[in-house]
Amino acid sequence: MIYTSFAQLYDELFDSNMYNHWLQFVKDNVDTSSNIINIACGNGRLDCLLISQGYNVTGLDLSNDMLSIASKHANDMNLSLPLIEGNMLDLSTIDNYDVATCFDDSLCYLKSESEIETAFTNVFKHLNNGGKYLFDVITPYKTDVYYPGYMYNYHDESRAFMWSSYIGDAPHSVEHDLAFFFYNEEIEAYDSFNEIHYERTYDLKVYLDLLKKVGFKNIKVSADFGKKTPDNKTDRWFFVCDKVMS
Repeated sequence: MIYTSFAQLYDELFDSNMYNHWLQFVKDNVDTSSNIINIACGNGRLDCLLISQGYNVTGLDLSNDMLSIASKHANDMNLSLPLIEGNMLDLSTIDNYDVATCFDDSLCYLKSESEIETAFTNVFKHLNNGGKYLFDVITPYKTDVYYPGYMYNYHDESRAFMWSSYIGDAPHSVEHDLAFFFYNEEIEAYDSFNEIHYERTYDLKVYLDLLKKVGFKNIKVSADFGKKTPDNKTDRWFFVCDKVMS
């Protein structure tokens, strides 16, 4: 699993204010009567916020480790959060929903335009007529300008984490080299290991063409969680798409 080692640290270190921004983005576009599937739900924090605001949410994620953390957050808040272990490239076993969401550039972990199209197609098939698809992706500015050379370091009494990003081989791609160190009392030394996370994005036209190809209508693209028009330094695009069948 891509987050096998990263799950707990991700949950602890991620900027919690981002969840409030995603929450507001959903509130700006979806009413509480909607039945939502949050694809790549991760640690479930957004799901819990949405449920607390009266939304009916199911979380889906590829990582069992992330789902375990999501379940714990829901239990700690005494919330009922249905969770599904699943892959956005194969949603054949899930029900239909009024709304599908996919945030935190999760789509950028897919390997190709073909996989992006498959993910879009799967969502379209599992939305009710009149449903909405809300998602975000990082932009070529983020992969080509911001991330290359990026570094982040963290440590506490028993753990250390180093994150370095490099430009990838494919256009608009980046590799994140994650190094983990956990203190092992039995050997009085640190166990260490690495994970490589690969992200790729595409020009805006690619996303728009694929969304239209699979049938989405009324596609709106923005920056800053729906508050701004994208410019040449936008680091994340936000999409709202409708499934409208004649």
